[in-house]
Amino acid sequence: MKRAAPFLAIFVIQALCAFFFVSDILSSVLGIRTTPISWEVRELLEIGASIGLVLGVVVGGLMLRRALRDRNRAEERLRRASGEFMVLLEERFQEWGLTPSERDVALFAIKGMSTAEIATLRATSEGTVKAQTNAIYRKAGVSGRPQLLSLFIDDLMRDDGSVRVAANGGQSAA
Repeated sequence: MKRAAPFLAIFVIQALCAFFFVSDILSSVLGIRTTPISWEVRELLEIGASIGLVLGVVVGGLMLRRALRDRNRAEERLRRASGEFMVLLEERFQEWGLTPSERDVALFAIKGMSTAEIATLRATSEGTVKAQTNAIYRKAGVSGRPQLLSLFIDDLMRDDGSVRVAANGGQSAA
């Protein structure tokens, strides 16, 4: 909340400045009589209101720059996480000793494709895909697709730098 206080103050100043200019224009257009003030005071009010509006533009620009920088950082982190996920997949596939065909099937399965979709993409029978998925599950030490995906999610969520012991007894760096 402390970071928001200066921006809130600038917003309030900008709103007051805008109110001053709009009310001045409307009173002139509508012919509303107001108590006259000296031209020196009027000039000071207009200068102050202009400074307030310019300050709001500057602060708005700084906030926009920060927002764009934060967005770029978030996109970079997401890109790295995607890359790390692919590295993690390759490490596990190698650790489990998957064949190139099993790697393809495992990747499609992790992406959520059905057995029929995988068979179509690989131009093979569903029986072959089922046999390959069973081999993948056996090598990974899991009983099905949800557990297979869970292995990767657990690895990605691990932030303690520890090493995950694979189901088949091998070790790999987290």
